[in-house]
Amino acid sequence: MTLLHAFILGIVEGFTEFLPISSTAHLALTGKLLGLEQTEYFKSFEIIIQLGAILAVIALYWRSLLQWEVIKRLIVGFIPTGILGLLFYKLVKLYLLESFPVMLTALLVGGILLIVFEKTHTEKKGEVKGVAAIPYKTCLYIGLFQSLAMIPGVSRSAATIVGGLLLGLQKRTIVEFSFLLAVPTMLAASSLDIYKNAQSFTSDQTVLLSVGFVTSFVMALVSIKFLLATVRRQTFSAFGFYRIGIASVFFVLFALGF
Repeated sequence: MTLLHAFILGIVEGFTEFLPISSTAHLALTGKLLGLEQTEYFKSFEIIIQLGAILAVIALYWRSLLQWEVIKRLIVGFIPTGILGLLFYKLVKLYLLESFPVMLTALLVGGILLIVFEKTHTEKKGEVKGVAAIPYKTCLYIGLFQSLAMIPGVSRSAATIVGGLLLGLQKRTIVEFSFLLAVPTMLAASSLDIYKNAQSFTSDQTVLLSVGFVTSFVMALVSIKFLLATVRRQTFSAFGFYRIGIASVFFVLFALGF
């Protein structure tokens, strides 16, 4: 991996992390296009540069992260993913992150589900006003939806947003909660990987991680603003069609021996 590779991957991670299109799948597919092997370091790189995206959320929502009522709900929402993440860490990293068929199938099916959801779902005018008012039981259920994103290609953002809408939350509220819930979730995933693998990183690899981190941070700021603007003006169907399109293209490429 070169500095240019790290820069490109940082752009991809930062921009796709908070969109319902799966940053994990996009990083893996971009790595494939760049000719990078799915080594242990590459998989660690994918996980750790998410810290840049976390920093973007903290920079934009630090006031919310200081509210005790919000913190309590994030703790509850994180519990399912935290437990399941510890249990299935090895399975995800050793097998699922290397499975392009799994990623592409998840992208395709997820895209179809997003379109169907937008066609059939009517947003409820609920009484929940803001993240601090979300019932704890709802936070726990959203955490369960989030745990589906351990399957590469599902998208943490899509799982939490659709889950929250199904549970009766308004788009603005669940999108913000999805951003905030990313902080403990991605921090835990990155910290676990650093703890397990940091000693094996060379100085050059650490520099590459730093480049990916900074680039991811900048692009995540753009991504968050973009998604908020999309929520106000459009539906998520466009993301669904995009997922179907990119999955179809890569299915054809892999069938041709790419």
